[in-house]
This record gives sequence, C-alpha cells and structure tokens, in this order.
Amino acid sequence: MIPSDVFLINLPSESATEDLAALMAQSLIAGDLLILSGGLGAGKTFFARAFCYARGLDGAERVTSPTFAIMQEYPTCPPIVHSDLYRLTEEEEVLELGLEEARAEGQILLVEWGKPFVDLLGGEAIYLDLSVEPRSAKVHGNSARAQDVIRALLNSRTGEA
Repeated sequence: MIPSDVFLINLPSESATEDLAALMAQSLIAGDLLILSGGLGAGKTFFARAFCYARGLDGAERVTSPTFAIMQEYPTCPPIVHSDLYRLTEEEEVLELGLEEARAEGQILLVEWGKPFVDLLGGEAIYLDLSVEPRSAKVHGNSARAQDVIRALLNSRTGEA
C-alpha cells in the first residue's frame, strides 16, 4: 500500500498561490497529470497561469480559462496542456480531446474539473484542491508519482533536499 501523505498550505495572498505554483512547477515532470479542483473563484485558472509562467512561458503570452475553449496548449518545456472539463459529460467527449495521448507524448496536463475522468486521462493523478474559505490548498494522491511530488513539497517546507 502506498502511503497517503498530504501537503496542506494556507494561501492568504496571490503571491502565496504563485509561490505554490512555482514549487509545483519544479516538481512536475513530463507526463504528469495535475487535477485542479475547487469551487468557482477558488483560483484554479490563476494557479494554472502562475504554473505556466513558472515553467518558462513568455510573460507576454496570455493564460486564460479554458472553460469555453476546453483546452489550451502552451509552449513550455515540456509543453503544458490546460483543460477544463466542466461542461463535458460523456467519456467520448473527453477521449476526442486527445489528452491521454498528449500525456503519453510527455506533456504536463493541468485539468480543471477532471476528477470524474482521471482513468480516461491515464490515471495516477496528482490532486490539487483549492479552497476559498479559508484560502488554502491540499495536494494529495495515492500513486507513487503523487507521493514523490508531495514529499518534494513537504521537503521544500522544511528546507530538505
């Protein structure tokens, strides 16, 4: 059984969210799946924007909510796909996006409202749950990869390598 560590952090300001995004940008690698959860206004797209910039996206490039476009791709290394599956209800709709293939090709997937579709996206997700009251985040997941990311985040908090 894989341990179920959790990384909890208060996010009292936008800069705290940007700092978390930068830490996670250092920890995620090609092929990782990050599921972004939280109510409307919790900061999912703000986090994704900060994550993309931390991964080296040109600051002149806009990172917007993919709610209506459903999927945005960003030229970072490795490339990032930011998707919002809120309006999708059928598995076929998700499969048609080619997200699992993008992940298999080494892109990092940031998926809002993706919990119901984790298996279709290749499984083994890292979860980031954002809360409004109080502004905070919880990073969790039971896969070995998720646990590696959580340990890296916990170690960054204590200053360990």
